[in-house]
Amino acid sequence: MVINYIDREEINLSTIILEWSDWVPWNDLKIDARSPRGITIPDEPGVYEVKYIQDDDKRVDIGRTSSLRMRIKQGLIKGKSPHSTGERLRGQVDVSKLVVRWALTERPCAVEEELHIRYKKKFGKLPEHTMRT
Repeated sequence: MVINYIDREEINLSTIILEWSDWVPWNDLKIDARSPRGITIPDEPGVYEVKYIQDDDKRVDIGRTSSLRMRIKQGLIKGKSPHSTGERLRGQVDVSKLVVRWALTERPCAVEEELHIRYKKKFGKLPEHTMRT
């Protein structure tokens, strides 16, 4: 059976501007947000990146989420919710040498995919602890 494709649809995705947070040391994110030294992560959708403090370009992980606070603080950093990359990092890496940043976006899947594409173009593969797009 031959299928004829009659309808054609073009989809143009709009520009997405990311406003990244500062890079925050991993161990600083362990501190309760209610304490004077605590850091509040927005409970909103977005993307995040993890890298070594001394490395400007290479990322350890690039991810997306519907709740930055839950994914980063509870999953990645503390391990209180499932996060396979967080589990690997906490078990294999000196996390005191890692920093994390995030950006809000209503389109985290599209942004993560684009960040992965750009990273692969630059380094030939996904970040060391990123399993898939």
